[in-house]
Amino acid sequence: MEIVIAYIGLGIMVFLSGVGSAIGVSLGGQAAVGALKRRDDAFGNYMILSALPGTQGLYGFAGFFFINISGAISADITMFQAGAILGAGIMLGGVSLLSAMQQGKICAGGVNAIAGGHDVFGKTIVLAVFPELYAIIAFAAMFLISQSL
Repeated sequence: MEIVIAYIGLGIMVFLSGVGSAIGVSLGGQAAVGALKRRDDAFGNYMILSALPGTQGLYGFAGFFFINISGAISADITMFQAGAILGAGIMLGGVSLLSAMQQGKICAGGVNAIAGGHDVFGKTIVLAVFPELYAIIAFAAMFLISQSL
């Protein structure tokens, strides 16, 4: 039973972070497609801003990887370890989900502003880093949990 709980935690981690990134990059991509009609010379900026929310999905996969290489999931896993992995999965998955969605909104706003003729690419990147910071903090917490198992 414990091993099932641990793998549910890993599944939640990868699933939620991946869903968040898919939503975030879709928000940026939708804005980019609309912006191309007005200003197609800025495609490189649109592409970078659209791709930025994809990093949270990578955090979920990296978390999955770190917990697996920690050796914590084995036949003799304890309920405490399984609960810690489940908690880490919920934490990193949930924070990454929300972070990527909000970052996608910021990036979409930047794409629209660039299409309107405003020079805001660098400022949009700076503002988009703020929600990402919380995904990085959640990843760091997951890493600390994985090292303590």
